[in-house]
Order: sequence, then structure tokens, then C-alpha cells
Amino acid sequence: MAPGLLDLVHLTTWAVCAVIKLPQLVAVLRAGSAWGLSLSSLLLELAGYVVFLRYQIYYSYPLETYLEYPIIIAQDVILICCIMHFSGKVRRALFYAVIYWGSWYVLTLQKCIIDLAMNLCTFISAASKLVQLQHLWQTKDSGQASALTWGMSVYTCATRIITTVMTTNDLAVLIRFIIMLILNIWVTATILHYRKTKKTD
Repeated sequence: MAPGLLDLVHLTTWAVCAVIKLPQLVAVLRAGSAWGLSLSSLLLELAGYVVFLRYQIYYSYPLETYLEYPIIIAQDVILICCIMHFSGKVRRALFYAVIYWGSWYVLTLQKCIIDLAMNLCTFISAASKLVQLQHLWQTKDSGQASALTWGMSVYTCATRIITTVMTTNDLAVLIRFIIMLILNIWVTATILHYRKTKKTD
């Protein structure tokens, strides 16, 4: 792939990630409700993002291959706080903040910890998508779940497969993005299915 095209893929990924959670945030704030969203799913997703970012930094991978993660993490934290607020679970926020902050430092105490965490990160991130799918299946209602946010996640996973192959060629990272791509497509399709079902009722 030409360097110019690789730069374009990086730029579009960053642009999408700069606003990736905004449709979801807007939907939650407009409705004043987090119906259709799983807090457990978002907490697992955040854990996966934290581990992935720490792994990329630990191995000194090029900044352009993970620059979007601090932005996504910040948006996830805001979304989690909104969901906790609307579901009356605000008091738990400090507990979760301490856990994530402590994990950030523990992850790099030894190389074997960060490597194991990265391998588990794929399972954690996959679990976050499966928990959201289970929530959708149980409620049979997409509620405030944003198909646009999940669709943007499909795009960013696809672009990160390309950039990983072209830059680091890290197999663990590549496998993670392929699995996340498949699961993001599945969640998006499920949200659209229940939205369509709800409109026809």
C-alpha cells in the first residue's frame, strides 16, 4: 500500500474515532435513559481499550496505529458516567476508576503481564460485544443503542486490520481486530433488526 494511502486510512480512522461515541451519547442524553445499553458491556469494552493502549505504548508501536484510543477511552468514560447517572449507579464510578487506574500501572510491571493481558484483551473485548448482543436478544429492543456508533466501529476495525498488516504485523493485534470486526457487524445488524421490528409493530 502506498504511504499516502496508508496515511489516508490513518486519518479517516482518527476522524471517525473522534466522534465514534457521539451518536450514542446524543441518543442517551436526548432520551434521558440508557435503555438498550449494557453497562457491563461498556465496562468490558473499556478494559479492552485500556489493555490495548497500554500494550501499544509498551512495545513502542507507531503512534499513528493507536492514536485514537485515548479519544475512544475518554468518550467511553463519559458514556459510562451517563449510563451510571441514568441508572442510579453513580456511586460505583469511583470504584471503577480506581480499578482501571491501578490496572494501567500493573499491566507493565513485567513483560509477561502485558503479553498475557493482550491475549486476554481479545477475549475481554469479544465478551463486551457478546454481552451487548445478549442484552439486545433478551430485551428484543435496541432502545438507545446507536447503529451509527456500532457501524463506525465496523469501519475502524476494518481500517485497523489494514494498518496493522502494513505497519506492525502483530498477529495478536490482527486477530483482535478481525474478531472485533465480525462481532461489531453482528451487533450492528442486531440493532438494525430490532429497530426494524419495532417500527413494524
